[in-house]
Amino acid sequence: MSKDETAPASLNLGGTDAETHAAAGRDVFGFWVFLMSDAVLFALLFATYGVMLPATAGGPTPASEYKIGPIFAETLILLTSSVTYGMASVAMKHGGAQRVIFGWLAATLALGLLFLGMELHDFSEMFSHGADPTRSGFLSAFFGLVPLHGLHVLAGSLWIVVMMVQLRVFGLDPRVKINLLRLGLFWHFLDLIWIAIFSTVYLPGLIR
Repeated sequence: MSKDETAPASLNLGGTDAETHAAAGRDVFGFWVFLMSDAVLFALLFATYGVMLPATAGGPTPASEYKIGPIFAETLILLTSSVTYGMASVAMKHGGAQRVIFGWLAATLALGLLFLGMELHDFSEMFSHGADPTRSGFLSAFFGLVPLHGLHVLAGSLWIVVMMVQLRVFGLDPRVKINLLRLGLFWHFLDLIWIAIFSTVYLPGLIR
């Protein structure tokens, strides 16, 4: 059986040896385990938010604080960043030039930073209305969940910068490819979490 037949189909490492493919499979599987543990953390925070949602203590409510326009724009921006990262992955799979992959990573980074900037503006507006984490149980749960996702996006953005540097310095060697694959899993995972936030936090809150 050839190395291409034994390698996980998603790795796209090109003409590397079987040992490299086996190591890549272990690395990616281990990263999946990390993502699942992170998903458990977010699940607990979603559950906490659901329980604390009615606990507004006579203060700001979801309907008074959530604004559909900016939130919908942030959703489109983050989903678009997933597409641009996907294009970087496709370019890597088909042996695209490093500058093409670098360009798609730069586009993803720009979109991620734009998302963070808009989200920080939303938070500053909430604070200006007195909607801070100490105001009520609802706001404590909100600021425990949504900014944590933002911190993950920030970490992913920093990781993109690191990978852009590695791409320039080392080129598309097997280790860089594996790191790009793991970063892709992380970035798409953040999109899934945001869809859950948009669907279960913001949309229901707008009609309360």
